[in-house]
Amino acid sequence: MRSVADLDVGGKRVFIRADLNVPLADGRIGDATRIDATLPTIRFVLHNGGRPVVASHLGRPQGQRRPELSLAPVAEYLGRALGRRVELAPDCIGEATERLVGGAAGPVVLENLRFHPEEEKNDPGFARQLARLADVYVNDAFGAAHRAHASTAGMARHFREKAAGFLLLREVEFLSRLLQAPEAPFVAVLGGAKVSDKIGVIENLLGRVDAFCIGGAMAYTFLRAQGKPVGRSRVEEDRIALARHALERAADKGVRVLLPLDHVAADRIDAGARTAVVTTEAFRAEIARARTVFWNGPMGIFEVEAFGRGTLAVARALAASRATTVVGGGDSIAALAHAGALASVTHVSTGGGASLEFLEGRELPGVRALDEPATEPLT
Repeated sequence: MRSVADLDVGGKRVFIRADLNVPLADGRIGDATRIDATLPTIRFVLHNGGRPVVASHLGRPQGQRRPELSLAPVAEYLGRALGRRVELAPDCIGEATERLVGGAAGPVVLENLRFHPEEEKNDPGFARQLARLADVYVNDAFGAAHRAHASTAGMARHFREKAAGFLLLREVEFLSRLLQAPEAPFVAVLGGAKVSDKIGVIENLLGRVDAFCIGGAMAYTFLRAQGKPVGRSRVEEDRIALARHALERAADKGVRVLLPLDHVAADRIDAGARTAVVTTEAFRAEIARARTVFWNGPMGIFEVEAFGRGTLAVARALAASRATTVVGGGDSIAALAHAGALASVTHVSTGGGASLEFLEGRELPGVRALDEPATEPLT
């Protein structure tokens, strides 16, 4: 992909689609990781004489203007991080916003894109209004690149000058390595609740990985597919045949599939539940042998301490590994942070859903749009 570093941004308004969808509580940012991740792109534009017009969604306002989901705290944070005034536009489209953007000498943050239902509908008219705000288009929102929305796909057709930001480029680079040239042994650690969320990744990685370590609630569907008793654990009955087929294909390809050998058994899901001890040695040993590891999804109900030991053990195993380690998904990243292991991982993806779709072999609309010619340029 073309990089923002390849663009001439001097004196131009640069629309930067970022992923600033950060957790907020009482107007305060709980985790600024996604904002920090896009700072290099914004700083590059500023350093080279461009005027950043930064846009993002925040939360799920359902097409309604909700003050608690305003990007005002994000604009304030950006101002502090950049050490300069950052203005917040009253909206992401409209005459007042166009006047502000046209006269601004420094960065402008547009108000929440999803205050308008047309954003998620990829409405052509809305995309055109967004495009009128800038001369150059840069997508740095990997976390939203799997969505064909107006700001991630639709508006790109109006720009001859468009490229990927540094964050998006880095995400695609690391995930592409997993598909094209992973150093063996390659181990994929997958968890979470649903087989249906991960089966595409399993199918696409079968010819590339040496082993799968499958945990979390989804493991019980695989165990049931093997004919093993699972008590009252969650099983996707309509995915048992799919899981059985994946196990058979893995066996045919000589890919090891590690499923839980013992479990945290409880009479209820809360901190006071009676539990048994869980061991994680098999997963730890597999990760220790690996030269490439991808991890997405918790090994249990990570929010409850008694059920989070397996997830934390995987986090610590990745931290101790000498492999290239790529991690995606909010719970996996939270476990790494809890274990103090974030800095030990090679790459932490800012887009759990986007990374899964990429590894399924799907083309992401936000990435594809950057390679397509401008079909409706405004100038």
